[in-house]
Amino acid sequence: MKVLIATEKPFSKVAVDGIRKIVEGAGHSFATLEKYTSPEQLLEAVADADALIVRSDKVTKDVVAAAKNLKIVVRAGAGYDNLDLDALSARKIVAMNTPGQNSNAVAELALCFMIFMSRNQLTPGTGSELKSKTLGIQAYGNVGRLVASHAKGFGMNIMAFDPFVPAEAMEKEGVRVAKDLEDLYANSNFVSLHIPATEQTKGSIGYNLVSKMPKGGCLINTARKEVINEPELMKVLEEREDLKYIADVAPANIAELKEKFGNRVFATAKKMGAETAEANVNAGLAAANQIVKFFAEGCTKFQVNKF
Repeated sequence: MKVLIATEKPFSKVAVDGIRKIVEGAGHSFATLEKYTSPEQLLEAVADADALIVRSDKVTKDVVAAAKNLKIVVRAGAGYDNLDLDALSARKIVAMNTPGQNSNAVAELALCFMIFMSRNQLTPGTGSELKSKTLGIQAYGNVGRLVASHAKGFGMNIMAFDPFVPAEAMEKEGVRVAKDLEDLYANSNFVSLHIPATEQTKGSIGYNLVSKMPKGGCLINTARKEVINEPELMKVLEEREDLKYIADVAPANIAELKEKFGNRVFATAKKMGAETAEANVNAGLAAANQIVKFFAEGCTKFQVNKF
């Protein structure tokens, strides 16, 4: 089987070497397409691939159509909204992610964001401390749990809301369980988002929730920009001069937000959550191991599509 890594934003050399060792050690062939500059290059490269590893690269219906031999795609990371699941499922191509491999990197970035905004983006002036503040975590999965653990080290109080995690499990870890999202936002100095971008969550974080935050509240988004209702975010920041917003991916209206609100708003130029050497290697090796196990045993443990 031919395993292709297609990454516009490449893995580190250590990660690529490790992936190659796993793939070739299992008797498969290995190829890379790195720093490609056009969709046509990707379409050509996938033509004879049996397996595909990507990062944030878009696996569109055109890519699926071009990949005549493709049997499995693994997104090296947790989010998989860059994969056209309908197109993959129609061809009975397995789509997987690598949950947990980037979690600590994203969690540390969320804490970095809290400090950065609390200290006025490191510009002169009086800031505030994290100690004794309440952190609200929306979605208590791999990343949310690590954010809670790290934040406790700063002496923060932790709240969380996740309808898919039993309340007893969160309480056992010293987390106060919010009764609903309104409760979470109304009682948190910081709210950290860790929800995926789905039909249910896109545009779901807007005026009604953010306006409930206490004075000086800060919304932290290391998830996806699509979950934010950007016009409503603009409105609430206009009405509440005390609120702040920081994101790991720039909203479409970032220039206008920065012009209007200055240091109350910040966004990274490119998504940085998984941009650590450790996460880069972990996700890449996990993807390779999952592909090898799929071909050897038919294992679909981390499959995210259905057919």
